[in-house]
Amino acid sequence: QVQLVESGGGLVQAGGSLRLSCAASGRTFVYYTMGWFRQAPGREREFVAAITLGGVNSDYAESVKGRFTISRDNAKNTLFLEMNSLKPEDTAVYYCAQSRVGGLQNNSKAYDYWGQGTQVTVSS
Repeated sequence: QVQLVESGGGLVQAGGSLRLSCAASGRTFVYYTMGWFRQAPGREREFVAAITLGGVNSDYAESVKGRFTISRDNAKNTLFLEMNSLKPEDTAVYYCAQSRVGGLQNNSKAYDYWGQGTQVTVSS
């Protein structure tokens, strides 16, 4: 059974940084594309970033390009999201997800396992 457990969320001032982690277990981590999504109150869940198997290729939402960096440590079955220059509009619950489909995926329907989420709050 696949488990994804996020950590690293919290409260930070605008302009600050946070690093999210997602520990994966249950199936061979290195075989799957991984992604980060977020959901703010009253809004749809939205794509943030994705990374392919070996970590060579990545994709980002326009709203986070240049500020967020997705990475993975396949030896430790862990996914990361480094978030810099945070803005109040980045406030949301952040979810990591594992895709059953190869390649870079920005559609949530391509992901079949999800973590429970970690809250990120950016104060102005």
